[in-house]
Amino acid sequence: MPAPLSIIIPALNAERVLPLCLSSLMPGLETGLIREVILVDGGSEDQTRRLADGAGAKVLSAPEQGRAAQLRHGAEHARGDWLLFLHADTALSRDWAERAKNHITDRPDKAAAFTLAYRSDHPMAKTVARRANWRARSLGLPYGDQGLLLSRKLYGEVGGYPDTPFMEDVKIVRALGKRRISILSAEARTDAAKYDRDGWRKRSWRNAILVTRYFLGASPEKLAKSYS
Repeated sequence: MPAPLSIIIPALNAERVLPLCLSSLMPGLETGLIREVILVDGGSEDQTRRLADGAGAKVLSAPEQGRAAQLRHGAEHARGDWLLFLHADTALSRDWAERAKNHITDRPDKAAAFTLAYRSDHPMAKTVARRANWRARSLGLPYGDQGLLLSRKLYGEVGGYPDTPFMEDVKIVRALGKRRISILSAEARTDAAKYDRDGWRKRSWRNAILVTRYFLGASPEKLAKSYS
């Protein structure tokens, strides 16, 4: 029986963060959980494609711009019965494979995301992560940085990732609904460069305002212009 899990990584000029992301997947290979790793490139001009290919990943080119298009394209080419969508700047804690395997076995009708952590020593890092994890558990709204694990069947039932320039992660978890999302204790440790660059408070408030505007009806197209 083939390994069940296809991991799909959208990437764009990710050479700085990709090696850590890929190396964190090793427990899944060691336990026979991973069938394939698919990197969907959005037009990188650095060594992203070479790094992924050298690590044994299948490298695809996105048919159009935008992370949603990359995610959809990866899912279309995946062969596993389960899909894990993972950002290139996120590295999983070593216990991720065990937690994912338990979820696949025990809760096949549900999706899952990991507990968020930031790779930063800044004093605000744990505070921001704690707020994000509260949002994920209480409202059923994990960030894309937390990864998304779900069966191919469930992915199809909710229509997959939407064709949108922004907020694709919010749209798919809203389609799933809180009752169909579990938060696993293994950590998704995401890069904090944007927070360090912009300031932790400023970046946190900016993200919260963007989500609020989206829920109040602002178009993803308009919001995308405000995000970088």
